[in-house]
Amino acid sequence: MQITREQDGGVEIFRLDGRFDAHSASDVEKALQEAIDSNCQKLLLDMEKTEYISSAGLRVLLALAKKLKNLQGTARLCSLQPQVKEVFDIAGFTQIFEIEASVQEGINKF
Repeated sequence: MQITREQDGGVEIFRLDGRFDAHSASDVEKALQEAIDSNCQKLLLDMEKTEYISSAGLRVLLALAKKLKNLQGTARLCSLQPQVKEVFDIAGFTQIFEIEASVQEGINKF
């Protein structure tokens, strides 16, 4: 998985390109933790190019939500592919995360 990090108006945007599975979960977790450690409290994960998410990826996202909640921060997701959105629906993650249609909508919600 390729992880790209950028900033827009105080929002840290992570673009996740590839499979979010057991092989890539630790890399994503490390990148997100670095953002949290540098006091970022507004994280937006652009999953437009995330073609698959496994339980390992879901665990990383759940841990992220818990950490940010404790720090008064927020994580939002955007641009989910239909097959990834289905996994989120089944796992109940649509109740945990706000999911926006695009990066710009995600930024605007902050």
